[in-house]
Amino acid sequence: MSEEQAVQTTPSRDEKKCKVEGCKRPYRAKSYCNVHYKKWRHGELPKGRYKICTKEGCRKPRAQGSLCAEHAGGGEAAAA
Repeated sequence: MSEEQAVQTTPSRDEKKCKVEGCKRPYRAKSYCNVHYKKWRHGELPKGRYKICTKEGCRKPRAQGSLCAEHAGGGEAAAA
């Protein structure tokens, strides 16, 4: 029976570690642990979940080109 079983070449989910350098917590999803996965979902990691506006300090999702709707000049927020 052992000859018929395939050799596992990739580590199991329990053996995988978070991909953030220096973090040794176990893998949860997207190669992140629970803590870093939550940060990724909220856009707090350098490579966030969504592409965000390129204006400094703006964390809104991109709407047009590399800017959010407010900074692209479209809408009421630009007039205010």
